[in-house]
Amino acid sequence: MNNLKETRKKNISVGFLFESNKSRLNLKAINGDAGFEKEIRDKNIHRPGLALAGYVELFTYDRVQVFGNTEVRYLNHLSMPERLKAFNTIFQFDLPCIIVTNGNSIDKELLAIATKQKVSVFETPFETTKLVYFLSDFLDDQFAPQTVVHGSFIDVYGIGVLLSGRSGIGKSEVALDLIERGHRLVSDDVVMITRKGEGILMGAGSDVVKHFMEIRGLGLIDVRAVFGIRSIRFQKRVELVVELQEWKNDVEYTRTGLDHENINILGVDLSHIKLPIFPGKNITVIVEVIALDYLLKHYGYDAATVFSKRLDHAISEKTKGKRVIDYFEHDFE
Repeated sequence: MNNLKETRKKNISVGFLFESNKSRLNLKAINGDAGFEKEIRDKNIHRPGLALAGYVELFTYDRVQVFGNTEVRYLNHLSMPERLKAFNTIFQFDLPCIIVTNGNSIDKELLAIATKQKVSVFETPFETTKLVYFLSDFLDDQFAPQTVVHGSFIDVYGIGVLLSGRSGIGKSEVALDLIERGHRLVSDDVVMITRKGEGILMGAGSDVVKHFMEIRGLGLIDVRAVFGIRSIRFQKRVELVVELQEWKNDVEYTRTGLDHENINILGVDLSHIKLPIFPGKNITVIVEVIALDYLLKHYGYDAATVFSKRLDHAISEKTKGKRVIDYFEHDFE
């Protein structure tokens, strides 16, 4: 996992934006498919009030343009020649598309200019704030940095655990055992990881692989068909990386847990546990305990730290000549 390659979608088409959001945002294309082939290259949204008024020095024209109540009422208070001038001012630039919110509409003369310039104009009954919230979330997802990881991604007790390791080490078999014990598969073999915001990584499967697993000696199985809908989920936050490694006698493995290791994926640090394996070792139960221990740490309890403090206290008491062990009264078993 040291050679992760970050990828980022460079652009999306206006047509893709419309088809992906027409139901959710109740979008209506009022000049047909004009401009559907245009590309959106910026995830941010712009409201062109100042540009309509003639100030275009800071006009971020390459973003989705949103006409809310402010923009529409400003246009309506102008005379038609002034409106046409304002519209022609912003159409000096190559706009990707315009979305008119709050059930507002624009004059057919202005719509004709947009159509001539091959700029899509959409209408929605949504309030501007609500439209911007949902559309920003969509665009942020489309332009988010992404990488592909080879591993098995499981939801274990609500914790997103990514099992990594060399090919053939047994990641899928461990994942299958976890599924059989009631945990949920997100993806096997190919895990798509996307950074959401500054510190959140979301993992999902590819459209092709989905919830299929390859078990050597058995072949491909459909986890959803075999174990039911409760055995899968489509996405999950990535919180832990458990790397399966062959046991080596000359390698020093952590025994206290006081030294925490992290791994960086797309600029986000995740807890990284190197788990040595050998025949007879119950990896499934250990992975469950790793997830539960992570939950304890999340809620402020670190067993290694507590034990270390207890040990320091016991040593301190012994140096004072005090008994380290006391017995419960009347308990002589």
